[in-house]
Amino acid sequence: MQIFEYCPPALPWLDLRYIDDDIIVINKPSGLLSNPGRAAHTYDCAITRLQRLYPEAILLHRLDCDTSGLMVFARNKATESHIKTQFQDRKTQKIYVAEVMGKLKDAKGCIDLAMRADKDNPPWQLIATDGKAAITDWQVLEYRAHSSLVQLMPHTGRTHQLRLHMQALGHPILGDVFYGDSDCQNASPRLRLHAWKLGFTHPRTKEWLMFSSPQPF
Repeated sequence: MQIFEYCPPALPWLDLRYIDDDIIVINKPSGLLSNPGRAAHTYDCAITRLQRLYPEAILLHRLDCDTSGLMVFARNKATESHIKTQFQDRKTQKIYVAEVMGKLKDAKGCIDLAMRADKDNPPWQLIATDGKAAITDWQVLEYRAHSSLVQLMPHTGRTHQLRLHMQALGHPILGDVFYGDSDCQNASPRLRLHAWKLGFTHPRTKEWLMFSSPQPF
């Protein structure tokens, strides 16, 4: 079993992509927690780094520590309520890109496999018929020598959903220390999963916003 060792990237601040009176959008690096853990050494994370510049910043959602990509934060309580409701009602759009082991036979598909926490081995998750619904659409973007670049569109937001769904499909994400075998883990120094596009309705203007951050692998 892997033991979590937190070594956040040595960045002074964050990659800011957009800011106005209500929202802040960043491109989170791989290896940085979204919010602090219980241990003191996990205090350095996306929200605490952002709050050094903007003390009012409020966390709205999370990305796994190893996942890079787009996150949105609120700058006031009204925005927090508005965008959190969008996430809860699945009115946002989240598109990821991942590099997975091997070449997928089909060009696209849908994974509909319920999940639940592995109570004996947190934070691992399990495919289980008694779990919560978890659905992911996927589509091949590019075939590489020994891997595939795929677009992933989750309809639900379960912990480790994309990692576990791709592993269940027989194509774990490169660098996945949770669900990949040794070959998969050694194939990349980082998890090759990136929050590529993020769309939501602006709480004040009611305009649909879509942000994009090119995948770094």
